[in-house]
Amino acid sequence: MTTWKEFAEESPRVSGLFARRHAATGYLCLLGTLRSDGYPRISPVEPRIFEDQLVIVGMPGTTKFGDLGRDPRFTLHTATVDPYVGEGDAKLWGVVHDLQDEELHRRFAEWLFAESGFDLRGQRFDPFYVADIEGASSVEMDNGLLITVWQPGQPERAVRK
Repeated sequence: MTTWKEFAEESPRVSGLFARRHAATGYLCLLGTLRSDGYPRISPVEPRIFEDQLVIVGMPGTTKFGDLGRDPRFTLHTATVDPYVGEGDAKLWGVVHDLQDEELHRRFAEWLFAESGFDLRGQRFDPFYVADIEGASSVEMDNGLLITVWQPGQPERAVRK
């Protein structure tokens, strides 16, 4: 399993751009999942980096989390409104694991409240998805288009177009 910490160490350019764009949008990202009929679904989500892991949680019972319960594959894209990607954008993909650890959930809820004021303390997280990152890429405007791609265990590789 590739945690956020391992991803950030192996892919500083892509993870750094992801983190900057993630923060700039108020932590909003677009989550791609597969519906029960096999068609793709795109949903807004506010993932967080917590204890060196990328955590994807939200309102229980939503269709996007039902999708992940059936098929744990996902893609996550930083939200952008700029068609020229002047600030860049990044995406990552992998699979999620539902970590049912009440102490972890308690720490996360306390941290989230301190960070954002959003109070989920004392509530059960079902599911509590943690990402296993299997790949990532970014796009930047840097004397043309710079595309950086990463896969676990390999250095980032950049292609200029």
